[in-house]
Amino acid sequence: MRALAALFAIFAALPALAADLVMVEQPGCAYCRQWDAELSEIYPKTPEGQAAPLVRVQLVDVQKGRTEFDFARPVNFTPTFVLVEDGAELARIEGYPGEDFFWGLLGMMLKAQIGFDPATQADG
Repeated sequence: MRALAALFAIFAALPALAADLVMVEQPGCAYCRQWDAELSEIYPKTPEGQAAPLVRVQLVDVQKGRTEFDFARPVNFTPTFVLVEDGAELARIEGYPGEDFFWGLLGMMLKAQIGFDPATQADG
């Protein structure tokens, strides 16, 4: 019985990979279009996309409080990528710095906030 309790305690201490990546966008946003062209098709197939599925919302809806998300501060730029867990903001990337920088920033954010390790997530 002690072994079972110890095992349960270990699993309870592990970070839960149950987060979403909210992309706040708006019509006419050139950087949103660039992200779409470079990453939108591959993102859901990546370990990062599996750990934090993408949810898209419009800036106007965020500004008018018409989303279920509780952001720590106002969103003023698009795209803004907000990592949320249970609807609450954990961290964000403001703007789209290009594909190479995006993956690096996202990876650091996921590791710091939800314990994400792409090496352990690669096989699902």
